[in-house]
Amino acid sequence: MRRLVPQALVVAFLAGGTSAFVAKDKGIELSVDGKPRSLHTFADDVTELLDDEGVEVGAHDEVAPPPDTGLANGDEVAVRYGRPLRLTIDGHKREVWTTAHTVEEALTQLGVRAEGAYLSASRSRRIGREGLALEVRTERAVTVMADGLARPIRTNAATVNEVVEQAGITLRGQDTTSVPLDSFPRDGQTVTVLRITGRKEIRDEAIPFAVERVDDPSVFKGTEIVERAGRAGLRRTTYSLRTVNGVKQKPRRTGSEVVREPQTQIVKVGTKPLPTSVDGAGQLNWDGLAACESGGRADAVDSSGTYGGLYQFDTRTWHDLGGKGRPQDAPPAEQTMRAKKLYVRQGTSPWPHCGGRLHR
Repeated sequence: MRRLVPQALVVAFLAGGTSAFVAKDKGIELSVDGKPRSLHTFADDVTELLDDEGVEVGAHDEVAPPPDTGLANGDEVAVRYGRPLRLTIDGHKREVWTTAHTVEEALTQLGVRAEGAYLSASRSRRIGREGLALEVRTERAVTVMADGLARPIRTNAATVNEVVEQAGITLRGQDTTSVPLDSFPRDGQTVTVLRITGRKEIRDEAIPFAVERVDDPSVFKGTEIVERAGRAGLRRTTYSLRTVNGVKQKPRRTGSEVVREPQTQIVKVGTKPLPTSVDGAGQLNWDGLAACESGGRADAVDSSGTYGGLYQFDTRTWHDLGGKGRPQDAPPAEQTMRAKKLYVRQGTSPWPHCGGRLHR
């Protein structure tokens, strides 16, 4: 009897340990990235289970239930790996992470409206662990204005040019649109077709010449003589003339070239003191002045009736010089004498156009 008691205690101890061992063993359904399998584990929680099974998870992976959740017999544990999705939506690029296995599932997960959209990959395409580049162009409402008509269309086109073509509009010649043809069409946008006709026009424009004045001590003060006549230059300019939707636009200069350079006019400016008497003016070319002013006719009168005689005096100046009556009625010698007196006073300034003849 004494020998049977220790043996009974050992049997009881072993029976209790076996019960505890059996109690810690749990049947679990583990799904890793969509691949399920059944297993038995002694792990206390999800983290321990994944460690035992060699399943590594990262920041973008999804584990359900959460890693610190305790395990019981019959539980299900799912691991879904994150995948990088290089997404371009209506021209805007971004990178997101998804645990979806297909393009359609990813779009649903991300809340992207795919109805009527263009997708660069099929909806059923699987997304591997390496991820996927995906372009999405959603369906947008765009209105095309052309030739006085509005054409509303729904489109997933990539460029305005495609939208115009989808609206059945043909661009010809210089025709364009109110926004760049290669720009991305936005929802609610209105694109106006600009019908353009144009031509070139060449215009010749004068370039003013400069005037250079040179002092000349051999010419009396108040006298200016044109030594070399100036000549205007010539600039040839090309303009673009356009009509947009029937409206003429402001000419736009597209090119210019100098065909002829201007020639500077050189003028001699007298610095010689004026004669102090009529006799000092006797050596000047009074016949040349008279020929220029009146054609050499003593009785000449201008068309206004204001100026008369060989040197075209006005009546007031004639009287200031001591003359009587009208200058055109005086003898030629008197007219010349009084012209010399005027010259002694003022030089050639009374004859701005013909005064230079006196020195020729």
